Amino acid sequence: MNKLAALLLCLAAFSASAQIVDGHPPGLRGTTPLDKEAAPPLMPKMVNDDLRKGRGFAMQPPVIPHQIENYQVDRSFNKCMTCHGRDRTPESQAPMVSVTHFMDRDGNFRSEISPQRYFCTQCHVPQMDVKAPVGNSFVDAEKATAPKKATRK
Repeated sequence: MNKLAALLLCLAAFSASAQIVDGHPPGLRGTTPLDKEAAPPLMPKMVNDDLRKGRGFAMQPPVIPHQIENYQVDRSFNKCMTCHGRDRTPESQAPMVSVTHFMDRDGNFRSEISPQRYFCTQCHVPQMDVKAPVGNSFVDAEKATAPKKATRK
């Protein structure tokens, strides 16, 4: 049984140290051997263009089109509301949070943001300036379900 375990360990070490095949590394570790630790990649920069992005489906939360690094969002303070709060949007010109954010779990409207919707980044995420690691053929629901147009010849 020990010989089998040693053989499996050797095979795992060999496959982890294998070179890139067909443009793909052998796993998340890349070509780093199991007994070494790879240097982490640099953190990508957040997109900071303030342009509203399209949504892929009807109830998708909008993405955050600006940097939010070091924003304080905790039970004492929510930095997002300094621009997106109902009373701040005329001054900031930022879009106001949706009216759904003022509803409690029973469907009653409140005068302030519901505690369920207070922590913005549980649904809204900033975009990072990175190249997609894999190809994507996503088609939004409206285009996918649209009837095909007949072409004339």
